[in-house]
Amino acid sequence: MGRRRKKAGPIRIIIPIIVIIVLASLALSAIILKKLKENNIQAGSAVEAPDYDNADKWSEGIVTYNNQRYRYNNKIRTYLFMGIDTDEPVHKAEDGISGGQADALFLIVIDKSHEKLSLISIHRNLMTTVKMYNREGEYTGDAELQICLQHGYGDGERLSCQRTVDCVSNLFYGIPIHGYVSLNMGGIGLLNDALGGVELTVMQDLNVQGRNVRLTAGETKVLNGDEAYVYVRSRDTSQFDSASDRLARQEQYLNKMVPVLLKRIKRASSAVSVYGASEDYIFSNIDYNRLADEIDDVTYDSSEGMLEIPGEVVMGEQLEEFYADDEGLYQLILDVFYDKVS
Repeated sequence: MGRRRKKAGPIRIIIPIIVIIVLASLALSAIILKKLKENNIQAGSAVEAPDYDNADKWSEGIVTYNNQRYRYNNKIRTYLFMGIDTDEPVHKAEDGISGGQADALFLIVIDKSHEKLSLISIHRNLMTTVKMYNREGEYTGDAELQICLQHGYGDGERLSCQRTVDCVSNLFYGIPIHGYVSLNMGGIGLLNDALGGVELTVMQDLNVQGRNVRLTAGETKVLNGDEAYVYVRSRDTSQFDSASDRLARQEQYLNKMVPVLLKRIKRASSAVSVYGASEDYIFSNIDYNRLADEIDDVTYDSSEGMLEIPGEVVMGEQLEEFYADDEGLYQLILDVFYDKVS
C-alpha cells in the first residue's frame, strides 16, 4: 500500500444525520425481512446481490507498519452507504453526468471474528481520484475531485453506485466492499411521517417558505415531514464550512428519532409500513436476509462513536476541499481491517 501525497492536521468531523438514516433504513430492512421470513412471508431485493466471497483472499501475508505487524482480517464484511442529493425516488438518470452527488458516505464494517460493528465516515468533500464520463457515458479520464462527485458520473442507479464503490475502495487502498445501499434524500420526510413525527427542541430559527416551514429556536414540537426535511438539510451555503450548525441539528434529530424507530418496528405490521414509506428512495444490491444473519450477535459501542478519516478542510479555487491525512488514513485501515500479529 503506497501513501498518498498530501498530509494535513486532524479535525473532528460531525456525522451527518443522513448517514444514520441510511444505516437505520438498512438495519430496519434487515429486521423487517427477518420478521417476514419468520412468518413465512416472502420478500427480497429486486437487485442482484454481489458475490460476497470473491475478495476473501484480497490481502494475504503480514504487513509491518511503525514496528507493528498486521494480518488482514478476512472475517470482515464491508458495506458502503450513500445519501444522494436528490428529492426524487430512484430512477434512471437522463445522461451520464446526472447521477446525483453522494452528499453522505460511510462504511459499515461487520467483524464476525470479534463480534463488533464499526462505522467509518467519509467527508463528502474529500479530494481523491474520480473517474469522469461525458453525457453519452463515455470515459473521459481521471481527475482529483470531491469524492461526492463520483456518483454523478453514472445512471443514478447501479453504475453510479458501483463507480462510487470502486472510488471508495481505491481511497482505502483497495479494500473489498461487499455491497452498497443508497438513499435519495427525499425519503427523509416520508420516513419521519411514517414514524409519527419526531419531537425535539428546535436549536435554530429556520424559515423555508417553499415548504411552508417556520421553526423558532427554543420551541419544543413534533416535527412533520417537511419540518424534518428542512431541519436536517437546511444550511447557509454562503458561510465557510456552514455544515457545522446543520450537523449539530442532525445529531440532535438522530438522538430523538432512533428511540421512536425502535419502538415502532417491534410490531411486524408497523415495521413494514415504516420501511415501505422510504422503499422507493432506496437502491441496493445487498442480500438483506444474509445481512440479518451477519449482524446477529454483533454489537456496536455507541460510546466510541464513528471512526473518522483525519484531515482538514480548505477553500479551493471555487469549492471547499477536504484533504485526508495520509498516515492517519493508513493507520485507520490497519486498525479496522487488520489484526495485530505478535
